[in-house]
Amino acid sequence: MATTSKLDEEGTAKRFWGKFSKESTLTLYTPFVVSLASGNLKIDAFGHYIAQDVHFYKCFAQACELAEDCADDDDAKASIVQLRKRVLKELKHHGSFVQEWDLDLSSETTPNPATTKYTNFVIATATGKVEGVKGPGELATPFEKTKVAAYTLGAIAPSMRLNFFLGKELMNFNGDEHPYKKWIGKYSSEAYQASMLQTEDLLDKLSVSLTGEELDTMQKLYHQALKLEMEFFKSQPIDQQTVLPLLKQHNSAEHRLTVFSDFDLTCTVVDSSAILAEIAIVTAPKSDQSQPEDQIQIARMSSADLRSTWEVLSRDYTEEYEQCIESILANQKVEEFDYEGLKKALEQLSEFERRANTRVIESNVLKGLNLEDIKRAGELLILHDDCIGFFQSITNNQNLNVNLNILSYCWCADLIRSTFSSGGVHTMQIHANEFIFEDSLSTGEIIQKIETPIDKLQAYTDILKNSNQSDKTNLTIYIGDSVGDILCLLEADIGIVIGSSSSLRKIATHFGVSFVPLFPALVKKQKKHVEGSVFGWKGLSGVLYTVSSWAEIHSFIIGS
Repeated sequence: MATTSKLDEEGTAKRFWGKFSKESTLTLYTPFVVSLASGNLKIDAFGHYIAQDVHFYKCFAQACELAEDCADDDDAKASIVQLRKRVLKELKHHGSFVQEWDLDLSSETTPNPATTKYTNFVIATATGKVEGVKGPGELATPFEKTKVAAYTLGAIAPSMRLNFFLGKELMNFNGDEHPYKKWIGKYSSEAYQASMLQTEDLLDKLSVSLTGEELDTMQKLYHQALKLEMEFFKSQPIDQQTVLPLLKQHNSAEHRLTVFSDFDLTCTVVDSSAILAEIAIVTAPKSDQSQPEDQIQIARMSSADLRSTWEVLSRDYTEEYEQCIESILANQKVEEFDYEGLKKALEQLSEFERRANTRVIESNVLKGLNLEDIKRAGELLILHDDCIGFFQSITNNQNLNVNLNILSYCWCADLIRSTFSSGGVHTMQIHANEFIFEDSLSTGEIIQKIETPIDKLQAYTDILKNSNQSDKTNLTIYIGDSVGDILCLLEADIGIVIGSSSSLRKIATHFGVSFVPLFPALVKKQKKHVEGSVFGWKGLSGVLYTVSSWAEIHSFIIGS
């Protein structure tokens, strides 16, 4: 009996949307959407958007007509007809927007370049002008026609899903006094959701008969449509100050941006200590093998003994770490932000981290690692999506005055250097511990530079002190994910927490720290902003900003 995988049960449209969620995040973080959410978007900018959106709906209606001709199934034809009717209804809704806000669209008859790109793409898809598909006059079989209908839905559906996503996100700010309440209400409504789901359901049905290769083509079309829709929002003209991108107001002659980031699990998917341990285990001699001559000067344990020793070290570290966290939380929770109390409490954690590193050194598990193996591991290290792209964007921009720093507990800075240099990021300063090598083989000793939250804070302070330029305004950003980062996160003008470390949140909130999702925080700042003033950011406020991805960080600081 044939079985259906869970992935297939999810549906083609939903699967595509989940795979390309980055574009929805980038759209959310555009100046237009943030200004719209805040309610202070100028009416002229909104009017321009509405006028451009009208071109979309006219194009979608035309594409639906073409798709209807291609569908060979009566039910599919009927569904496409209904879709076209819904699109025409949306055009009427836009007319009501024009009346409600008394918009003058007389000068908005020409589509802008971003609008034209998307509408041309949709019509090209609906007329079969995509790679591997025949034109309408050459569609010899009903199946070939159905394929074009499916592709057309793949080019339209992302726009509807993205509009609904934006509507639901902006509902959090849609109070009674919000000037664009009607727009937000429309795209977050149950009626619009039902229309979107019907469109996606039709897309799923039309894609059932497609081959794997054809589904790949549809996926590419869906992704392209989503990117074009993102560009549409990104291109909307904004004649006002906006809270993002952060570097929009950056003047290299007057400003300096100092960016700090943790490495393990902030940038990487896997902790570097596990990577180094695995290198040691894999390259160690087996219990029945003699050691290679070039490594005789540094005697090593067998791979089996190394694995056993590492498992004990890992277990002991986890148990003692949890005990240490529980001990800190045993003290009475404070009502207000208490930075000094937090700092004192973390001295207890610092003592534990030093003891744990000493045990690692004394165990000899890091003895005999080849520097070239470490560098190769760094080159292959998997980073979180968009992490390396963020650092590439900053370092490649010649107009920025930026100082980039990694502050890490990592035992071997060479691993970090290799990771970033292989990604084309060469100007970053790495502040971490160092292996001691003899003839490219590690001795098992570590030059201990940064082992604790207190060490990180000291390194952070020293870097700022040494790079101080009195004639420039400095803005500091720290990106981290764990308890070890908390002091630096709080000291920075903007502390960004990526991920969901429970121990970080428990300890921080215990000492009065607040966690605020970044996007709502930006909307709030935009809402309160007075034109001509400066968007202020200040360290030691007791507020940390949370994100779920590097795409959010990239969009906030640099732009999408």
